[in-house]
Formats: sequence, C-alpha cells, structure tokens
Amino acid sequence: MGSATTNGSTENGATANNQRPAAEAVAYQGERLPNVPDDLVVPGILNLDFEEKLWVPQAPDVWFRPILFNVSQGYFVNLLRVRRSGILSRHRHSGPVHATVLKGKWHYLEHDWWATEGSHAFEPPGDIHTLEVPDGVEEMVTLFHVTGAYIYVDPQGNPVGVEDVFSKLASAKAHYEKVGLGSDYVDQFIR
Repeated sequence: MGSATTNGSTENGATANNQRPAAEAVAYQGERLPNVPDDLVVPGILNLDFEEKLWVPQAPDVWFRPILFNVSQGYFVNLLRVRRSGILSRHRHSGPVHATVLKGKWHYLEHDWWATEGSHAFEPPGDIHTLEVPDGVEEMVTLFHVTGAYIYVDPQGNPVGVEDVFSKLASAKAHYEKVGLGSDYVDQFIR
C-alpha cells in the first residue's frame, strides 16, 4: 500500500482506514468488459397501477408481473398479485427466496410469522411451506426474488409440479403474444 497523503488517502486513492476512494464525477472511460449484459431498469414497479395486460395469469385470481428473468443464473424477480383469500400453494424451494410485501399480507401455515405490508422475508433453500392469504385481504402484492425452482408438493412432501425461470418465461411469452404485445415483449426482462 502506498504512503498516506496529507488528506488521509494513500497514493492509490484509498483512505488509510481502507474505506472506498473518493469518486470523481467522471464516467468510466475504459473499454467495456466482454460479455456483460446491459443493465435493466424497470420504472415504476412500486406504482401497482400497471396496465392489466402486463399481469400474466398464473392461477384463478393470481397473476405475476415480470421484472427480471435471469436465465444464465437460474432466478427470476416478479411481482405476485393475489385477489382471493385461501391457500395458494404448498412448495419447497431449491434455492433462496426473498419476498417484500408491497400490499396486503400472507403467511405460511408451518410458521408463526406473518408477512405484512412493508415487511421482508427470507426463505432458505429446502424450506417447505403452505402459503395462505387470509380472509379480509382484498389484494396482496409481493415482490419475489426466486433463485432456483418452486417444487410444488403434496402434504407429505411428494413432488407434484415445478416452476422456475424457464416456465415463468414461457408463460409470460404466451400471455404477451395472446394480449397483442408479441412474445418478444418479454425479451426486455431476460438477462
């Protein structure tokens, strides 16, 4: 490491206590690294008043709104919208899941906690649970970041179905074609 300068930073720009170097208001001017996909910005996702055709039907009174399909790393990010109470599904996670509740509330029959508006839940790989939206919740919307797959199971844990980034992508393509946006509408969410 270089010697310290009078302003507390070293010759290479790092501070003596290993904090980040001060950033200048100058854009990076070097070559772009090879094979780096474009950034993805989906504006207005917290404004839940999307055009109805952007919500992809998943089950009766259940829809998802794609935000990101990462096919190279096997995860997806979407908004899940539910407009009914009761059991949605029983499933096991093959990878970690992050959930941030934007509207309404839900819980798992197997746990004591409730995911309420404004809360965040982390669900570890291997967790098996049964998602329920309680009576009195007219609409539940949650932002889910799902790595790996949902493995739908019966009460004894026997697999009965699978959902992953590829099945979600196929559903979205078919829906967007059907509503006149074209199947390639979904391409903007693929990385």
